[in-house]
Amino acid sequence: MRPPSSYGSMKSDSDNTEEEGGDEDDEADDVLVELPEPSTTEETGVQMIRSESPETLYTMTTMQTKPPGAFVIETRSSDLEDFPEDDDEVDEDEDELLVTNSPEPPEPIEPDDAMQTDENSQPGKLHPEQDMPHVFKSIQSTLTDLSKDDLLNFKMWFHQWERRITLTDTICGDVLDFVDKTLEILGEERALSHTIHTLENIGKFELAKKLDKQCKRVLIRHILRGELNRKHSALYEGVSHAGRQPLLETVYVEPLITTCSYGGVDPSHEFGPRHLTPLQVPSNVTYVGVTDLFRQQKDDGTPVRTVLTTGIPGMGLSVCVAKFCLDWSEHRSNLDLQFVIKLSFRAIRNLRNRQDRERPPSQIMSVMEMIEFYHPDLRGITFLDEENCKYLVIMDGFDRYQHPLDWENAPVIHGNHTKAHPDVVIVNIFRGTVLPGARIWILGRPAAVSQIPSKFIDFTTEIQGYTEEMKDHFLTKRFIEAEVAAKIVAHYKRLPTLKILTRQPFICWMAAKVFERRFRYPDYGTEPPRLTSFYINIFVIQSNRRLAFYHGRMEIKLVWSAEDKQMLINVGKLALTMLEKNTSVFYEEDLKEHGLPFQEVLVCSGFCSEILTPTSDGRRQFCFFHYTFQEFMAALYVFSMFYVESKNILDSGSRIPKIFTSSKWSTKSAAGLVHCAIVRTFNAPLGHYDMFLRFLCGLLNPESHEDLLAGALYPSRSPKVDGLDEVQRLLEQTIQKAPADRVENLKECLREMIQEDQ
Repeated sequence: MRPPSSYGSMKSDSDNTEEEGGDEDDEADDVLVELPEPSTTEETGVQMIRSESPETLYTMTTMQTKPPGAFVIETRSSDLEDFPEDDDEVDEDEDELLVTNSPEPPEPIEPDDAMQTDENSQPGKLHPEQDMPHVFKSIQSTLTDLSKDDLLNFKMWFHQWERRITLTDTICGDVLDFVDKTLEILGEERALSHTIHTLENIGKFELAKKLDKQCKRVLIRHILRGELNRKHSALYEGVSHAGRQPLLETVYVEPLITTCSYGGVDPSHEFGPRHLTPLQVPSNVTYVGVTDLFRQQKDDGTPVRTVLTTGIPGMGLSVCVAKFCLDWSEHRSNLDLQFVIKLSFRAIRNLRNRQDRERPPSQIMSVMEMIEFYHPDLRGITFLDEENCKYLVIMDGFDRYQHPLDWENAPVIHGNHTKAHPDVVIVNIFRGTVLPGARIWILGRPAAVSQIPSKFIDFTTEIQGYTEEMKDHFLTKRFIEAEVAAKIVAHYKRLPTLKILTRQPFICWMAAKVFERRFRYPDYGTEPPRLTSFYINIFVIQSNRRLAFYHGRMEIKLVWSAEDKQMLINVGKLALTMLEKNTSVFYEEDLKEHGLPFQEVLVCSGFCSEILTPTSDGRRQFCFFHYTFQEFMAALYVFSMFYVESKNILDSGSRIPKIFTSSKWSTKSAAGLVHCAIVRTFNAPLGHYDMFLRFLCGLLNPESHEDLLAGALYPSRSPKVDGLDEVQRLLEQTIQKAPADRVENLKECLREMIQEDQ
């Protein structure tokens, strides 16, 4: 009697769902098969010795030797009752003999599982040439061609370079046992790759080449999976420290992705919702998971080809791409995608602008040359030209291409090997005449992707960030100590504005990092955190990203030039102008009026977003990513003019409220500047200038202008502002006389100016 042989490797991903189905499969008896004593094959001369182990779905079908009179007692569940039939001799009668002269690898088994057959559900269905049975059959048939001595030599080399395969696993058993065990331990991709390398090591180059050709799809997928896994398994946040990056899986919380795009601007505000823009936030939005983007259908019922995902800076576009790639590379989702190829617009721009001896400055190339340049292992593959090859090309960072595209007049090209200018190739990728069989995922900032004609996009989505529950979940997952996590969650909620802003994953991460460090101090947490320092960090980080992402500056060379500083000051001037007009909307002509370049402010800066609601006259509308950031930029402009040029631009002769019987402070002093800001605040409705006043007082704090902004917007070792004692007395006197609805904000202004953070 030959005992049954089974290893976990002989299961496809689909079988995991069957094992979880219930107790019926667990209680089912093993299939009993009468088998003759193992004999030594002429080719290998290796005695087949198998150890006892429970059966699995695939290896059950490998016991295909059956002497006359033997019969099968089937006690498994109905899900496993259909087995692959031999072309010549299989009868539906379960008592009929199945006779074969040598063990053969199993054929693909299609379980009765809706998760595998439904194209619109997860995790998808592997291509037949990428599934386990094809790999098993290919390796087994290749090793069968080896002689006895060559096979033994192969096994010894295999064991030497792969210690997880023990010497017992190597020597004992036949070819079928060996292949079965290697697939169980190594997985099909690593087992296949190691088999090819071992064949080359023993000089069997023809067999290695043959196996490489038979399993080329699997090997290409293995290469792409390895690249994506190495790049995205760790999450690089802020300043990277070797070995200290968290794993993406441990901290990832998926943000809301909606099909109802509106520009990503949150109208909520600490002083009540802002209705200063024509922004209409949808009430009944449809959310879609990041792994389900290519499970959607168009109105005519056909699968989507081109998906556009946008979002304001800090919403997690890059992290969502990383999660999608990691899930695919680890066989968790979208298994029906044979390949996932990343081809960012930044890479295409660099290739377009290359100047060397081999290529002219104006590149002429095909899309396959673009892919092969950044993925050399894909050189010469023909699968992307096949009609039945389902694969995905991710084109991230559309805003980083920075070259105009002629959507209407670009020449039409056909075929993946037709050479043209990169601008033309990109347009034809969107049209579908190049890479016609690919799914295309385009990502970029709203103001940049809005130029893409809607006829080229099948499905549009927008990342909207975190809900309140997601914020808490994100902060809780990051910390092992539950007590620290609870303190941080409670602490950030003490500031209503910060609670609103942490809708953005980037700011949520910033709160986690800042408070994690500060709660190491035993006395920290008695007072709420300062708000101004958060906004300064957002301002500095986004400005540095602009220089790094769009201008190619190295991290060690992120020094702001005079032009960079002037542009940021002008953005603040624009913010103050809009604040004085009591609106948050501006247009292209407003940019020109303030001497601001369209691309730098609306796409690169990370401060602004486009409102996806056109005006009646067709003009494009823009606003800051949040109304409070407009108030901060306005305050930064006022403070900078006072700090650098000693100008009080708020001294405009406004009507002084009755609570100020006289003004004893010089308008050119810090107290005079704050006095003018208080006058403006009290002359306006509640909430109009209140946050502006709070940020202005926060910028007077030495920690803000002497530490956080020094070396960036201001020179290093900048002096601190004089006369802060007078400002403190002014605020204290105003609090005593102010109306009740103004007192709380004035107290926050005073705290922002005098509180010191560890």
